[in-house]
Amino acid sequence: MEKQYSPLSGYFFLFVEIIILALIILGFMRGLVVPSVILIPVFILTAVGFTVVDPNQSCVLVLFGAYKGTIKTNGFYWVNPFFNRKKISLRARNFDSETIKVNDKIGNPIMIGLVLVWKVEDTYKAAFGVDEYEHFVVVQSEAALRKLAGLYAYDNIEDENAKITLRDGGEEVNDELEKEIRERLEIAGIHVIEARINYIAYAQEIAQAMLKRQQATAIVAARYKIVEGAVSMVEMALDELSEKDIVDLDEEKKATMVSNLMVVLCGDKEATPVVNTGSLYQ
Repeated sequence: MEKQYSPLSGYFFLFVEIIILALIILGFMRGLVVPSVILIPVFILTAVGFTVVDPNQSCVLVLFGAYKGTIKTNGFYWVNPFFNRKKISLRARNFDSETIKVNDKIGNPIMIGLVLVWKVEDTYKAAFGVDEYEHFVVVQSEAALRKLAGLYAYDNIEDENAKITLRDGGEEVNDELEKEIRERLEIAGIHVIEARINYIAYAQEIAQAMLKRQQATAIVAARYKIVEGAVSMVEMALDELSEKDIVDLDEEKKATMVSNLMVVLCGDKEATPVVNTGSLYQ
C-alpha cells in the first residue's frame, strides 16, 4: 500500500552544506588536511540527499529493497542519500490508440480505436505492481477494446435483435469500455478518467460490400415509406371523390385509378400524362 513520506527541508540542509564547504576550505587554508578530507565525503553525501518534487509529480523512496514511502507534495527536500528515488508523474495523460482490426460479435472484421484519459493514483502499485506501467496501460487498453468489440455487433443490419451496437451504442458502449479498462488497470494503481471509442469502421476488405448493403437497406426503407404514403393518398382521393359525389366509379374504374395513382406516386421518374379525348371508358 502507498504511504506518505515526510521529508526534511532542503533549504536547511543547503545551509548545512554551505557551512561544511566553508569548513573544508578553511581547514585546507590552515593546514588541517585530515579534518578537511573527512568532511569531503560528508559534503558529497549530504548533496546527494537533495531532491526536487515538481507540481503533480511524486517521488517513490526505496532503501535497500524496502519501500519507505512516497513524497507527493511539491517542493525542495532532503532525504536519506542512500534512498533509491523514482519519479512518477501524477498528471493526467492521453492515450490515443492506433486503429486495430478486430472481429465484432457476428464475426465481421472492423477497424476500431479508442482514446483514454488516465493518471497514476497509487504510486506503490505503479512502481511495484507491474513492469513499466505506461506500457501496461497501452496493452491492457487494447485488450479491453478487443473484448468489447466481441460483445457487440457493428450495427443491427445482420443482428436485428441487437438493442446496443458499436456504432449506435453511444454512452452505454463507452461506459462498458471504461469499466473494463478500469478493472484491468487497477492492479497498476491507474485511475481511468475517461475512455471512449474515437474511430470505428468496417475493415477495408468488406467495407464496399457493407456500404452497398447499407444503401440497399436504406432504399428498401425509403420505398416502404413511399408506398405507405401512396396508399394513404389513394385512399383519401377515393374517399373524397365518393363523399363529394364528383364522379361515380365502378370497381373496375376504381382499380384503374388506383393503379395509375400508385404508378405516379411510387415511380422513380416523373409520369408522362396521356390526354384521353374520348369517353371515360376509351
